[in-house]
Amino acid sequence: MSLSGAALDGVWRLRHHNHRQATHTWPARSAGMSADVVAMWDVSLSDGIFRIEFEHGTATGRRVIYINGKEVFRRDWMFRLVGKETFPVGSAGTKATINIEAITGFAYEYTLKIDGKSFQTFMANRSKTSKTWLLKLDGADCRIVLEKDTMNVWCNGQQMETTGDFGDDSTETHFSVGDHDCFITASSSNKKRSGIIHSLLIDGTRVPEVME
Repeated sequence: MSLSGAALDGVWRLRHHNHRQATHTWPARSAGMSADVVAMWDVSLSDGIFRIEFEHGTATGRRVIYINGKEVFRRDWMFRLVGKETFPVGSAGTKATINIEAITGFAYEYTLKIDGKSFQTFMANRSKTSKTWLLKLDGADCRIVLEKDTMNVWCNGQQMETTGDFGDDSTETHFSVGDHDCFITASSSNKKRSGIIHSLLIDGTRVPEVME
């Protein structure tokens, strides 16, 4: 079979030339995954980054879903090769749906929706509604995420307990990571396009934002 690269819209298209000898090479595919894995997406959520892999055996109709290399869903011997499968992702149970559509002949298209939005739309919205910081604390990797609409703060997949401090020109959201004092400031940029600026400080030191 031949597999096109992942398009910018997160759509995978697969053509099976020979069911019995269907093989292809995956760049950075999780170790031990079946050769029937036909689509893969990396989804950034507040509670972590999740690699979703979908296995579709078109000879048997088998459907298997892996999240970060762990099998979370399986259906064997499906007579209907097209359809959709819905499953939760992450500790918050974010709703995800994989759609399977036939294009022509033995060609199939696989698309992912997160919270009812296409993969591309969801990821574009995430960049607008959240801020992410990556750093090391006490020698360990730390990923801190702010949800701008709710002001919820997550650290390495756990929602943090926070307190708010409201001033005339800015607000501060305080929380602790281990023995470290942390807070996120929200202040106006005085520019219409920039809107509100969010900054993370840990033990008084500003942490640069990253784009995932």
